[in-house]
Amino acid sequence: MSVALGANIVLRPGSARVDPEAFRVVPAVRHAGESVYGAALRALREAGLDRVEPWAVDLSTKLGLFACDVPDSYDLGQLRSDSRPDLVARMAAVPQVTLGFRPLTRADLGDVVRWVREPHVARWWNDEATDLAAAERHYGPAIDGTDPTRVWVIEVNGRSVGFVQDYLIGDHPEYALLTAQPDAVGFDYAIGERSRVGHGLGTRMLWQFLRDVVRPGYPEARTFFAAPDHRNTGSLRVLEKLGFRQGLWFDEPQGGGRVDTVIGCTLDVRRVLGRPAQLATRP
Repeated sequence: MSVALGANIVLRPGSARVDPEAFRVVPAVRHAGESVYGAALRALREAGLDRVEPWAVDLSTKLGLFACDVPDSYDLGQLRSDSRPDLVARMAAVPQVTLGFRPLTRADLGDVVRWVREPHVARWWNDEATDLAAAERHYGPAIDGTDPTRVWVIEVNGRSVGFVQDYLIGDHPEYALLTAQPDAVGFDYAIGERSRVGHGLGTRMLWQFLRDVVRPGYPEARTFFAAPDHRNTGSLRVLEKLGFRQGLWFDEPQGGGRVDTVIGCTLDVRRVLGRPAQLATRP
């Protein structure tokens, strides 16, 4: 899979959720040395939209797809209306939500225990949080700051729906040997609320998390890394749509003597998101 050479950006007006005629599509072509995200931001600025944030819908092809919700203060009627019902339909199916991330606290551990028991999570997630005591043992050090792993609660419209964590792989020597990516930033994620699964939220959530939380936290990182189970086609597809490339397959030991075969997926941060200085100057 190659990094997208350009992208289309679907614009959805805030008050026109069900009116496809009000949507607009802005094309973006990458310039030499420009990231995919940088090209999208430049195209939006050139269209007079300098205060909107696109998110990746699908960067797995040569012509990627971004989307963004546009406040009513912008008059999209001034932009040319291109007939792209296929792209508009994909955007229209994604719920309009506000996403946020906050540090995990001990008050959240009950939710974590509940989430990892959900069948759609338990199938793929390690059993570190079988009960509150186990969750405290596993996540307590990160909450206290004695473990360098950062753990966050995912919020949708102000409601907690799952959690995600990031870490320098080199801080975990055994895992670094398995992944062959000691300088990369690793992350793991789980949307625990079943009602929020299967509506395009995972792709948007991870894009925003990597862009707004992980990238600023590790500004010199060149590679982001995740390793889903090789049978977890849903997670692998989400990563692919964000521009990740599948690489090394390896066996990862789990609790109870279980061994999972996982696929290492890497993101070229500078080609997709851009260099730190480029993000710092984002409108």
